[in-house]
Amino acid sequence: MNLHSPERRRSPRLQLQIPLFLRGLDSSGIEFLDLTKTVDISATGALLISTRSLFPDQLLRITIPVSSEHVSGLVPAETPPIQLRVMRSVPAGDTHLIGVEFLKPLK
Repeated sequence: MNLHSPERRRSPRLQLQIPLFLRGLDSSGIEFLDLTKTVDISATGALLISTRSLFPDQLLRITIPVSSEHVSGLVPAETPPIQLRVMRSVPAGDTHLIGVEFLKPLK
């Protein structure tokens, strides 16, 4: 008997820690901006670490910061926002593991 459920993901995950800015509204309706990182990522979603407890179906945005070194005026300070939906939030010590789905898959 197989105790593990079959893989349900639409695209393979990469165990890759990427620093990112997480933006959204807290439970009071106040906008927040947190620096956090991914645990893993795929074309359709990611697992993030957050100090916040977030709720299923909550809409958020992430951006990836770029180097603070001035390379060129053509390089933006961060990537364009990626919109996502919270699928689950699991407490993990003093943080939360947040499973998210991108509203548009990454290309």
